Amino acid sequence: AAIISPFNFPAMVPMWFFPVAIAAGNTVIIKPSEKDPSAINYIAALWKEDGLPDGVFNVVHGDKVAVDRILEHPDISSVSFVGSTTIAKYVYENAAKSGKRVQALGGAKNHMLVLPDADLDLAADAAINAGFGSAGERCMAISAVVAVEPIGDLLVAKIAERMKTLKTGDGREGSDMGPLVTKAHRDKVASYLDAGVKSGATLVADGRETIFAGKAEGFWLGPTLFDQVTPKMSIYADEIFGPVLSVLRVKSYDEGLQLINDHPYGNGTAIFTNDGGAARKFQNEVQVGMVGINVPIPVPVAYYSFGGWKNSLFGDTHAHGTEGVHFFTRGKVVTSRWLDPSHGGINLGFPQN
Repeated sequence: AAIISPFNFPAMVPMWFFPVAIAAGNTVIIKPSEKDPSAINYIAALWKEDGLPDGVFNVVHGDKVAVDRILEHPDISSVSFVGSTTIAKYVYENAAKSGKRVQALGGAKNHMLVLPDADLDLAADAAINAGFGSAGERCMAISAVVAVEPIGDLLVAKIAERMKTLKTGDGREGSDMGPLVTKAHRDKVASYLDAGVKSGATLVADGRETIFAGKAEGFWLGPTLFDQVTPKMSIYADEIFGPVLSVLRVKSYDEGLQLINDHPYGNGTAIFTNDGGAARKFQNEVQVGMVGINVPIPVPVAYYSFGGWKNSLFGDTHAHGTEGVHFFTRGKVVTSRWLDPSHGGINLGFPQN
């Protein structure tokens, strides 16, 4: 069983897979992100120290060359991947072509629908926490807040007010939010700010203007907030994977639901409301794999399985939980009968009990 894991959670994401795989009787090979490979090296050392036999937990480092060899290697039966949608699709297509079982979890554009009856203070807190935690570099980040009017102005004001209290800088110095993973990624995320302004969105808070509590060479970008975002803008269409929160305004629940269902990603979503009927309607009608009711990051507990729909998942099996056990096992049907003389005779009909 092969695992190709991303940079953003170098320990947690592999742990979605390898405990289940090993418990089910498989050996595993992990290709961690080349951006932060040391976490998996440490985990491998702990396995070794605890007496796991050699060859059960294996680590291979590399880039696309290593990935391609994993996808085609005849001794690898399954591939579990977490990363961008472009690479997830590539992994799925090529591993499946080689006859492997594949679960390839891709990107996201997670929406938070806020109804007029919601507690807007709690909703604003949730938008901050879910939008800027891990500097927005997580597939369950809320990146699009959908405000059902007439609450748009008040909700944006509450979010903007809270953003002013966030400290961006060195995580060892009491900061709320740290840097992005590389300079190239920081520059890419920052380019969306210009794109958003150019397309007509209102830049309420510009993360480039933040005073950073860290060394000048850090890959800093502060929390950023856009208002008056529309579906055709790149800041809405693309997974930015950074601390950029967009607010879209709709006139009704139905319009907000349609907006979410029309988006090509379907990883996670949330609704904030005090109306149980609206919440139940939403959970049944939204075309997204993980749904939160007044929970902004609806990551399921481990018994259940993690994964989205649409362009957020390639393959039919989510991570960990019952679906994880299914993925790392293969069913077998055995029919047996201990013979005695009464079972004799010629009968060309269908077998009978």
